[in-house]
Amino acid sequence: MVILWTDALIFILCFIVLASAAYLRGKEHIQRPLRQIAHNTTGMVSLTVLLFFIGIGLLDSVHYQASDNNGQSTASHEIISLLDAWAEPLRKRGEKTYSAPFALTLYSKEMLTEADGTVSWGYPRLAFGGHHLDNPQQHTADVLQKTAIGLAQSVGWIAALSVALWIGVKIGRYKPAPHRSQKAVVLTAVAIFCTAYTLCYLSQYYHVLGTDKVGEDVFYQAIKSIRTGLVIGTLTTLIMLPLAIIFGILAGFFQGWIDDLIQYLYTTLNSIPSVLLIAAAILMVQVYMANHEEAFTSIIVRADLRLLFLCMILGVTSWTGLCRLLRAETLKLREMDYVQAAYALGVKPVTILSRHILPNVMHIVLISVVLDFSSLVLAEAVLSYINIGVDPTTYSWGNMINGARLEMAREPMVWWSLSAAFIFMLALVLAANLFADTVQQAFDPRRNNL
Repeated sequence: MVILWTDALIFILCFIVLASAAYLRGKEHIQRPLRQIAHNTTGMVSLTVLLFFIGIGLLDSVHYQASDNNGQSTASHEIISLLDAWAEPLRKRGEKTYSAPFALTLYSKEMLTEADGTVSWGYPRLAFGGHHLDNPQQHTADVLQKTAIGLAQSVGWIAALSVALWIGVKIGRYKPAPHRSQKAVVLTAVAIFCTAYTLCYLSQYYHVLGTDKVGEDVFYQAIKSIRTGLVIGTLTTLIMLPLAIIFGILAGFFQGWIDDLIQYLYTTLNSIPSVLLIAAAILMVQVYMANHEEAFTSIIVRADLRLLFLCMILGVTSWTGLCRLLRAETLKLREMDYVQAAYALGVKPVTILSRHILPNVMHIVLISVVLDFSSLVLAEAVLSYINIGVDPTTYSWGNMINGARLEMAREPMVWWSLSAAFIFMLALVLAANLFADTVQQAFDPRRNNL
């Protein structure tokens, strides 16, 4: 097993989330807004979509050394993930160049040599896409047939799972009273499973989203890009939160020269263009890797280090907004009666900060984290578009959009790479935004009288 830097941080973040959930399990002031979220149909549906993306990202975060058929490690030191192993047909069934979704031939004409030696100008057949068809006239009927089979199999799995759950409920004599949001979650999960299963089934026979310039499957690229988007959105938050919380609370609570120093720090940082800081950090990483090539024998290790530094520099440049919010809220809380009473009783400042200030600003932290997630995912696409984002060898929606610039200018136009990145990014960012709205409504004290 190979543990990359981003893999370790992702699982540390998962542990922190689980530990926080266990700690807050019995807190009534947390349980009330969580129950409100659980009864919100839009919020639970969007959370279901987010959990689907997170599951794929976690599956792609377990890496190990690839081996040959005899179980020996390959000489190329190839590092793959569990998702790569599962999607091995998509990863290895490459074509020569562009091909449209569900196509049988390449997207552009070439000189073809027939069996009798004659040369003609036409569209060559794909090496893998639709290779099971001897008669191209059966193409449409075969696609419909394979789609129906995939849907039927997915429905069969759901039916089997439903029967197992029904038996479990009967044995346990548990009679749940499903809420409307729970029904919506079940329907959403069923729709996601059926769609994903059908696409995976079709991908065994066709390139469902076409291929790119080097013949790589676009569906595989879009799936692999999910992890990059989640890493940018979550690890940047992990780096940003400690800085924002510590500096924001200290500035608002102590005031004086501490407040002046922290304000000077984030004002100065805000005055520097973030693009320049990011570009400088990426160039520093590239120079370091060029001078220490012996430490980076694998392409995926080099790309992972660049992704980690991108998360770090984004975290360093994005904590200032939350810090200002926490400073303003702390200025208000320090004048509250219970804080002044703690002062009068001689309670230490550290105890006041941990018991009275920090718990009462966590709703702002939670709301900001969820709101900033989608903006960070979009930031990766913008940075990769201007070539200062993730490594070009890293699968990301930004790199797909960057590569689609020249594809859109072709004649005929190659549209499916940009469309695939747009659809997947839209699904993730839209679900994050809708869930953020639900969290904001649930944890806002002015709306819930908490």
